[in-house]
Formats: sequence, structure tokens, C-alpha cells
Amino acid sequence: MLKEINVAVSPVQAVDMTKLKNAVSEDLKIGVERIKDIVIRRRSIDARNSNIRVNLSLDVYLDEQMPEMGKPVFSYPDVSHGSRVIIVGAGPAGLFAALRLIELGYKPVIFERGKTVSERKRDIAAIHGEQIIDPDSNYGFGEGGAGTFSDGKLYTRSKKRGDVRKVLEVLNFHGAQDEILIDAHPHIGTNVLPRVIVAIRNSILTAGGEIHFKSRVTDLIISNQEVKGVVLADGSRIEGIAVILATGHSARDIYRILYDRKIQLEAKPFAVGVRVEHPQELIDRIQYHGTKRGIYLPAASYSFVEQVQDRGVYSFCMCPGGTIVPAATAPGECVVNGMSPSDRGGRFGNSGIVVEIRPDDLMANYQKYKELAGMVFQEELERTCFRMAENSLFAPAQRLADFVNGRKSADLPESSYRPGLTPSNLHEWLPSLVGSSLQQGFNQIGRKTKGFLTNEAVVLGVESRTSSPVRIPRDLQTLEHVLIKRLFPCGEGSGYAGGIMSSAVDGERVAEMVANLYKP
Repeated sequence: MLKEINVAVSPVQAVDMTKLKNAVSEDLKIGVERIKDIVIRRRSIDARNSNIRVNLSLDVYLDEQMPEMGKPVFSYPDVSHGSRVIIVGAGPAGLFAALRLIELGYKPVIFERGKTVSERKRDIAAIHGEQIIDPDSNYGFGEGGAGTFSDGKLYTRSKKRGDVRKVLEVLNFHGAQDEILIDAHPHIGTNVLPRVIVAIRNSILTAGGEIHFKSRVTDLIISNQEVKGVVLADGSRIEGIAVILATGHSARDIYRILYDRKIQLEAKPFAVGVRVEHPQELIDRIQYHGTKRGIYLPAASYSFVEQVQDRGVYSFCMCPGGTIVPAATAPGECVVNGMSPSDRGGRFGNSGIVVEIRPDDLMANYQKYKELAGMVFQEELERTCFRMAENSLFAPAQRLADFVNGRKSADLPESSYRPGLTPSNLHEWLPSLVGSSLQQGFNQIGRKTKGFLTNEAVVLGVESRTSSPVRIPRDLQTLEHVLIKRLFPCGEGSGYAGGIMSSAVDGERVAEMVANLYKP
């Protein structure tokens, strides 16, 4: 007999099957010998007080063994002779659009400006070691998109976009850990995700799809308000029945191409700020109420949302046991981001703390840039940050308590960030709206979370790539661009998603709409 139950157990009970069976027998008030198998369906940690519990959703098999159940298997048919759909970008939106198109019998043809995962690794090493940035191959561009080398968190607050569970199962089928199917906040990790991306590439190619790397799109082929295909940097013109634009939030050249072509765009809210780094042991101590984490609890994370004068100040992309990385996508920029390996075993934990920026905030100084005002604001801030680091990728930094109190830091703590840090009074160059909002936001966080506001922590600039400041408007029913037929803006770069999961789900939805509207 199968019984579905929810229980709250200690961290030790959650990882020891014998202890878990005893806890379940007590909860069900039955003999432990009747419990033949337990399957964990969902897992989350409740650390709101010192009695830390792990909430589990379980399938409990009483008096009978669990029937043999294999993991989900996905089969991709041969589409080598199917109708061609062009996809611009091989991030999560583009890759999942491709997989779904294959399931529906269409041939995806992906053009990715960057390089394969293995080649990207060499270019990323050059960023750390030699401060050389390849504008087509870096943390933001290349196979798998920005998420490949920046953590691989799989959490989304959006439950209405599509089948989140299927996305997790596809990732698991292609090599991601089984735990992502049960954890409330699943995470693959920077050391595992590249292998998953390669496996997805192989599925697409084996099914007859195409992926072209080092193939930057420089224009769209448009006739009679319909997109016919794309133009590549080498002058090649490639046509298909539709174009899915899945370029990510950092493809600024694409926004400029659309703007110059007078293809409708919209300014949208976004956020900028800093990345703050604490010793992970300190975060554990705060979040677990002084309890030593030990081997049964994961590296602790946090999430903060504050209001400062009716403006959002919030944590973004928290990376327990992780590192801070240089995420610029062009020379002359300084941008920081965070990532964690799968075990989250590093000495430090970091998170973006960012301030909401609204289009109206930029009207006074950036009005002439119209829909691209937010993008130009981002660019100028990143270049200013670069100059503050004496034209290098050494991130301008300040101890956290010093930043909040407006004091210059006499020295800086050790940090995970490589190439390194350079002392800076961040208030001298951050826009006043951003600096003052962060100052008040950190104060509010410090009052609620004792121990967080400390000079053991360091703030680094600048965290500016939280989301796209531009939206490519699309019809709510067809998902096509509002004016150009057969053009399907998709994922983070279009302004309709944020992160791996929502981008992947959006890719699937767009693929389904292409198939629905443009049957061969």
C-alpha cells in the first residue's frame, strides 16, 4: 500500500534511512517493520528557529516493496529533413526551444556567437589570469549561456509559465544530479552543468538539429513585416520558417540592431548594486542560530527583500560556499557575479545586493537614448567601475560596515574574487540613488539579521547584469513580436524570463507556439 505523507524531521533523520523509517513509523503510529520503502519527493529546510527541521514529502510503501520505476526518458526523433527554425543563442532558452522543436518534428538551427563549453573554459581562464576578455566568449556568451559558468541554480518563483518539472527532468536525463528532482531550491553547480550542456548538444545534433558556434548574428532578414532569417558576421544569409531570438540579457549589440532597424522595443525596470561576501562559516552561524552546521546541513543561504523609500533593495543570486567572478562581456568593463560548485564547499558565501532602477529614474540624464536608456546607464556604470580599478579587472571594494558608515576601509579582507580587489570608497562613484539605497538597505538587513552587518564582509562593484533593461515586446497570445511576424523574442534577453528555469520554460512555450502557428 502506498501512503503519501509530509513529515518534519531532524537533519540527521533526513539523511539516514534507518532513522527516517523510525520517524515515519512514529508519525503513522505503525510498526517500523511494515515500512518496506520510502521515496523522497520533496525536501526543504526550515531554519526559522534553533530547532532546525527538514520538511519532507514522502511516498511510503507499507507491507509491499516499491514497484520498479525508471527515471523519465526523453526520445528525440530524427528531424534532419524537418522545417528549419532558426534560434539565435545557445543559452537555456535556446537549447530548450531546440529540444521542444525536435519533439514536435521541427529542425532547430542554432547560431551561437560564442564557443563550446570546453573552449569557453580557456577564455574564462584568460580573464582570470591575464585579464583578457573575448567579447564573444566569456562568462556571459557561449554554449549554455550565462548560467553555465555562474552557478546553475534552478529556482524560479514563476509557476505559471509552463512545465517546470519537465525542465528538471530533462536536465536530470542529460546528467544532472537526482537531487534536483526533490530539492525545493535545486542546484546543479558550475562543475557539473557543463557536462549537462554537452549532453544536450549531443541530443540536438543526434536528432538532426544544427548548432553553429562562433556565428554571431548581425542582422535580421525582414520583408513585408515578416522575418525571413538572419545575417551572420561573415555575410551569410540563413532563412527559416521562424526566428527565435534567445540572446540573453547581455547581447547589447542585438538591442542596437533592433533599435536601428526601428523594431519596437520597451524600457523596463532592472536592478544594479554590489556583491557582498561573508565567510561562509559566519553565514552558517547566523542562519542556523549558532548551531554548528556539521555534515548534515548544507551551506546556509539567505534571501532579503527590503523597501527603502518605496524602492526595492534585495538579494540576488546568493551563492553559498561559492566564489565571485569577473563577468564583463567586453574590454573596459568591470562586472561581478557569483557562482558555486555542486558541493558548495568554499570558504565564502556571496550574494548580489541590488537596487531597483525604474525607467523614470533615468529620464533626466538618459532621455535621448529612449528605450536603450537603461542599457547605456549600465554600460557607463561598468566603465566607471573599471576606471576606479585603475583600468583593470581588480574589483573596487570596501568593507561592509565601512560602506554603511561612510568610512574608508584601511585594508580589505581576504576574498574569493580573482583577479583581486582594490580599495575604493564606493559612495564616490556609485550613483547616489544606488549608494544611498544600498546603505539604508544594509542597515535594515543588519537590524533584522544580527551579525550580518560586519567588517568581516566585503562589498565589491559592480553587480549590474541582474536582468535586461530592455524588453522586446511580444503578443501575449502568439508570443510573436508585436509587429514583426515569425520573430519570437524569448528568454531573459527578451525581458520575459530571469534565470535558467524560467528561460528554459519560456523556450519550450515559444517552440510550441512556432509549431502551432507555422505548420509545414
